[in-house]
Amino acid sequence: MALLTKSKYLAGLQCPKLLWFLINDKEKVPEPLREAQYRMDVGTEVGVLATKLFPGGISIPTNDFKGNLNITKENLSKNVPLFEAGIMANNCFSRIDILKPNSDGSFDIIEVKSGTRVKDENIHDVSFQRYCCEMVGLEIARCSLCFINNQYVREGELNINELFTIQDITAEVVQAQQDIQERIDEFFNIIKSPNLPSVSIGGHCSSPYSCNLMDECWGFLPKNNVFTLYNGGKKSTELFSKEIHSIADIPDGFKLTNNQEIQRKCEQTGEVHIQPFEIKQFLDTLIYPLYHLDFETFSPAIPKYDNSRPYQKIPFQFSLHIEQEDGSTEHISFLAEGKEDPRPAFLVKLKEVLGTQGSVVVYNQVFEKWVLNTLARDFPEYKGWVNQILLRIVDLLIPFRSFNYYHPSQQGSASLKRVLPALTEESYEGMEIADGGDASLRYEEITFCDVTEEERAKVRGNLEKYCELDTWAEVIIIRNLKEIVGNSNI
Repeated sequence: MALLTKSKYLAGLQCPKLLWFLINDKEKVPEPLREAQYRMDVGTEVGVLATKLFPGGISIPTNDFKGNLNITKENLSKNVPLFEAGIMANNCFSRIDILKPNSDGSFDIIEVKSGTRVKDENIHDVSFQRYCCEMVGLEIARCSLCFINNQYVREGELNINELFTIQDITAEVVQAQQDIQERIDEFFNIIKSPNLPSVSIGGHCSSPYSCNLMDECWGFLPKNNVFTLYNGGKKSTELFSKEIHSIADIPDGFKLTNNQEIQRKCEQTGEVHIQPFEIKQFLDTLIYPLYHLDFETFSPAIPKYDNSRPYQKIPFQFSLHIEQEDGSTEHISFLAEGKEDPRPAFLVKLKEVLGTQGSVVVYNQVFEKWVLNTLARDFPEYKGWVNQILLRIVDLLIPFRSFNYYHPSQQGSASLKRVLPALTEESYEGMEIADGGDASLRYEEITFCDVTEEERAKVRGNLEKYCELDTWAEVIIIRNLKEIVGNSNI
């Protein structure tokens, strides 16, 4: 009989169909995307680091399943912490990040996570571990979660006692363990069944984790389906439950917001929605020269630099298109080199090129403002300058978030990746690096991992192309908005 592992138990809690596929048709489950694999690698790194909180412990190899079980049994009586102890009972198997013995013969379970707080899925994770331990006769006294303290500020050598927080979750685990045997029996019935469980799509497909079977399960929906409804939330779920799949099929009597109504009308007519007066009002706020600006950042779980925190967004790149009122442009870029903290050089270059007047145009100002404010906090000598820049920022997202312009191809999104091809003839299609998440991962890989100089040069070139397109997109979007206003004769 197939084993029910901890990861498969959690998969079953999220979706019985996912559990069935993982056991019975695993080939149809795509390999994790680069970002998902990165998160797993970070989790492994954090887990290894956390073992240093328990000196004298024994790391049990995980590359041999039976060996892991046997070595665990051999060491349970040694009265030292065990790392990656393998426990199997009733065809249920779990590895324990840290199994810590107590003087009375009981054990504590310490689960290590790379997150920054206790989540519901963590509780269920540990409840399965506790179940396995108790089924083989181990008494579990306490259960804890060891996670990242995102308020820790690195100064010099990494202080793991300050980096990690350990929180007792015993009561929550005991509560979650109620009826666990019934759930496990149900999951084994699903695993043994020759038939795929019938499970409707919904919010569980992306919570607590984004499911790799989304293409398999969601492929029947039309392109502009009700789940692309702008801020759809419960409305999307309600419409789907009524067997309404396309936005064009939403009935007249269904209550929608103004923006959602615009989206429905555009889908039904195939026409673009344009409010030229409001667009002109936005354009009138721009002061030349325009500084079209975009940042790229990466967020290491374990802070790499002094005066930085876990998961802090560290800017390593910017692109800047300076546009004069006559339409002429100049492009300036910065991409950090080497393993040292990129922020000082980033600030020096940015201050050098941003000038003292003219609008600083960004797309979704929340991100750029957050990065700038954090830089001002960590490098207070720049605080006055940053405050001046913040006053000059204009957010190009505004006319699209307000649906002053909306094209059906945007699928309810006001993101730059959707707006650019909807409004212009350019897009991010075919680019080696085509989104900020991938840019962050690739930069971290070429900076801190063992890659060839050829690969490093290639990725750096792709990073430059991607970030440059982000700011060139701002230039041509504004030009197109001006053309729209000009043609409207307002």
